[in-house]
Amino acid sequence: MSFLEPEKQLEVLKKNAVDLVSESELLEKLKEKRPLKVKLGVDPSRPDLHLGHAVVLRKLKEFQDLGHHVILIIGDFTARIGDPSGRNSTRPMLSEEEVKKNANTYAEQAFKILDREKTEIRFNAEWLEKMNFADVISLAGKYTVARMLERDDFAKRLKEGIPISISEFLYPLAQAYDSVAIQADVELGGTDQLFNLLVGRKIQEEYDQKPQIVLTMPIIEGTDGKLKMSKSYGNYVAFNDEPSEMYGKIMSIPDELITKYMRLLTDIPEKDIENYEKMMQSGKINPRDVKMKLAREIVSFFYDEETAKKAEENFIKVFRRKEIPDEMPELYFEPGEYNIVDLIDELKILPSRSEIKRTIMQGGVYFNNHRISNFKDTVIIENEHLLRIGKRKFYKIKAKS
Repeated sequence: MSFLEPEKQLEVLKKNAVDLVSESELLEKLKEKRPLKVKLGVDPSRPDLHLGHAVVLRKLKEFQDLGHHVILIIGDFTARIGDPSGRNSTRPMLSEEEVKKNANTYAEQAFKILDREKTEIRFNAEWLEKMNFADVISLAGKYTVARMLERDDFAKRLKEGIPISISEFLYPLAQAYDSVAIQADVELGGTDQLFNLLVGRKIQEEYDQKPQIVLTMPIIEGTDGKLKMSKSYGNYVAFNDEPSEMYGKIMSIPDELITKYMRLLTDIPEKDIENYEKMMQSGKINPRDVKMKLAREIVSFFYDEETAKKAEENFIKVFRRKEIPDEMPELYFEPGEYNIVDLIDELKILPSRSEIKRTIMQGGVYFNNHRISNFKDTVIIENEHLLRIGKRKFYKIKAKS
């Protein structure tokens, strides 16, 4: 198999990366001119992948396109523990049934980005379930409590007196053992995974393996423009969103995220992105038009150009041809998180809570152009938002200053 020159591969792989530990080690491995084993682990804690996952999956695809061997590890075992990364409390442990149900959808969704024929899918229960208590003690003995407490979120919780379970200490060790099990050359992740990935380097050395290269990608903010994209925050764009919904969600992002999304989620050339930046800053182009280009690119990627065109036409029809009234009731709430049923109930728009739930289940409630599909969903009020009930009822929901 022929490869690009190592230095050229390195330039491709470094693009948009945040952490690379280390560049010299990666170049050395690339000079071996063999397919590297490149690992990405994802825990199926939720049933849907979203654009936050796409950032790392696209980088994984770059390794794949360069001829390297990509291994997607579905954390069907580690998801039961719960990744403590970025958490200020212990995650609730998922049941085996919940994890298996979610895991079945993950691999299929990942193939919207990865080449199905060139991707190895592994489930980490394959090796982690086989470990007995003696094996776990042996693994735990290869890392110290002092090193574990260097982790920012652990250190913060310890200082604030917030409990840390022993199982949370075991999580990064279990993830690290995945790298041992497959003898990974490279592991990818978001910047919030840096600690876990570095633990993998240390544990590999303890098992007499060469330490993996660690490469992290940026975390993207969700459609609210503030919190990281997460289904928990209701600010996500899922791989499986309907085209019009996906297009509309992209159109709802703040203008300042346009070029970040372009760089991390599309193949738009960098020189074009820089040109868009300059024209938006100088007022030569309306950011809305650039955002439409972004939305078309993303919907085209997950569907096709014709579908993206129809999604855009639908967006223009609903949101640019005066079908949203110029004036609508403005309602003020204290900033914070609200259950959608409670929110609508306070507005006295519909006659009963059961009618609100029925309207939601029928797809008649939208918040910031995101269709609410479950009456247990919550929304975050922090500035100004658009609430739509049915086809004609529009309300501005504003946070009290």
